[in-house]
Amino acid sequence: MIPLSDVDRRPISFPIITAFIIGISTIVFLLELLNGDAFVIRWSVIPAEIAAGRNLITIITAMFMHGSWLHIIGNMVYFWAFGPEIEDMMGRFRYLVFYLLGGFVAFLAQVFINPSSTVPSLGASGAIAAIMGAFLVTFPHDRIRTVILFGWFVFIRFIPAIILVGFWFLIQLFSEVGTLVQRQTGGGVAYMAHIGGFIFGMASARLFESRQRRARQGI
Repeated sequence: MIPLSDVDRRPISFPIITAFIIGISTIVFLLELLNGDAFVIRWSVIPAEIAAGRNLITIITAMFMHGSWLHIIGNMVYFWAFGPEIEDMMGRFRYLVFYLLGGFVAFLAQVFINPSSTVPSLGASGAIAAIMGAFLVTFPHDRIRTVILFGWFVFIRFIPAIILVGFWFLIQLFSEVGTLVQRQTGGGVAYMAHIGGFIFGMASARLFESRQRRARQGI
């Protein structure tokens, strides 16, 4: 399932911060392509390094990096589907702080679950998961225009956020349990970062919302 946009509301103002983050992420990905593996390793989160108190700046830099074209396109599509409404609700500065904190907590969750790993971790997924968590508690009944791929068939359906986002979270949860059971130590999807970011988003979204903007949205 590929979420595209909120059917039931539109942001009142253009989502400048969301667009800015997408732009920065794209530029950083192009730098990765130009500079190769050394650049990726230098600026990615390596859990063992973070656990030892080294290279802490990578918790920020890794949020804007991605491992492949599919990785960045998938993340930015999800971000554009859920981000603008949350930016509109929080205001630009609070939204940016929320995004960065979400990514920070997400990477810390990944480090906590596997502090000895030397496998680089990167991507905006944890921060975007925080945005999705915020969306779930703020607009649970909004319908999301979603592309559903079923074999060769493509459908467009309007799915309530509580179902779409809730289903996504359950996938992350069960995937992380499966990873722990199999005791994987290699690379792959950082499911714990998704879970950590999502829980942070749900738990803290109300703290970042503007009362005036909530009233303007009629909620």
